[in-house]
Amino acid sequence: MSSLADFHDLLDDAPREPQSNGRAGRIALTVFLVVTFLVLGGSGGYVWWASSAALPAPSVTSQAPAAAPGPAASLVLPGDGEMLMSVEGGEAYLGPDAAGSFASSGGDDARPIASIAKLITALVVLDAHPLDGPGDPGPTIAFTEADTDLYDQFYVQGAVIAKMPDGLRLSLHDSLATMLLPSAANYAVANARWAFGSESAYVQAARSWLSANGLNDTRIVDATGIDDRNTSTPSDLVALGRIAAANPVIASIVRTPSISVEGAGYVTNTNDLLGTLGITGMKTGNLGDGTFNLLFTSTLDVGIGSPLNIIGVRLGGATHDSTDSDVARLLQSLQDGFHDVSLGTVGDDIGTISTPWGSTASLVLAKTTALRTWSDTPVTVDLVTSTPQDYADGEVVGTVTWTAGPQTASSEVKISGEIDEPTLWWRLTHPAELG
Repeated sequence: MSSLADFHDLLDDAPREPQSNGRAGRIALTVFLVVTFLVLGGSGGYVWWASSAALPAPSVTSQAPAAAPGPAASLVLPGDGEMLMSVEGGEAYLGPDAAGSFASSGGDDARPIASIAKLITALVVLDAHPLDGPGDPGPTIAFTEADTDLYDQFYVQGAVIAKMPDGLRLSLHDSLATMLLPSAANYAVANARWAFGSESAYVQAARSWLSANGLNDTRIVDATGIDDRNTSTPSDLVALGRIAAANPVIASIVRTPSISVEGAGYVTNTNDLLGTLGITGMKTGNLGDGTFNLLFTSTLDVGIGSPLNIIGVRLGGATHDSTDSDVARLLQSLQDGFHDVSLGTVGDDIGTISTPWGSTASLVLAKTTALRTWSDTPVTVDLVTSTPQDYADGEVVGTVTWTAGPQTASSEVKISGEIDEPTLWWRLTHPAELG
């Protein structure tokens, strides 16, 4: 029993657990609440920051679209005789020398010009007796008996003639037209006699006129061109054509297909190419097979705005028809040398926009574009892009400009497709990529 008592006493003497007080409990609760608040509050701030932080800019890759030049032009020139063509108005395409000798074959030797000489007759007569434009009939020519006898004289020679009744009185304009359109030899001599007193006096005046106009490789021995000593070179004849084209009276007459003239009747232009490929003149001539000539002018539309102004000459053609064909083929080949080069089609993909979060869109051309070019003129391409503001479908982000010769064309570059916003999870897990 004593042992039980002792054990009881021992328990009574043991130290007692101190009683907790209210102040300590309040401190522990406060610490717990503060830590919890800090953890939860910090997490919420990060979420707020990540969801509203600036996104990295998408990366843009683009490449200017390639543009191949058109096919090389192939000018068609005859293999015999001579041909020379000068082209004005297309120097930006054809080069600065086009107005001189743009295309030629056969050299520049002097050849018989036949009835092209009548064009010189008209110019020399008008130089001495000018008209005030195409509508001015000019002085009246009273043809003499000697003039009317020319009809029979040239008829025997087989030359081209036009009726000239006895006592005919005709305006200078109509007399020149009768000489130029059907190429009437009797009117050529009659006009020369009227203007200068005799054909020989005309020849002297013509030679002075040729010298004054720098046509030193042209020789004139009569008013008709029937004599094969009437010669000239292709380069001189192109220069002659330029002088004639600048004379409004001559230019008006030679572009006329036909005219009814008192006394002479209905006369027709021997230039069958009038109106074909822009041909507006100017004079035919031949002394038989292998000597067919055509001095021609053309205002040729090649699709570049204003037409080309062309002066050319074909000497030594086989026949009248082959000479016409030679000229037509050359002009057609010049016209065919101008063409439209396709540059790009609306919707063509030229780049991409991609984001770090995996959303993409395309860069595309906004319109279909082409350029009018000559031959195989190189096409240069320039692409300029800008940083998009919204990265939205249809937003303009640049321009492509193509250049070939003097021509340029352009197309805007647009975004095609939507750029999606990143998810919140991507924002939360990529803090280093946010701004």
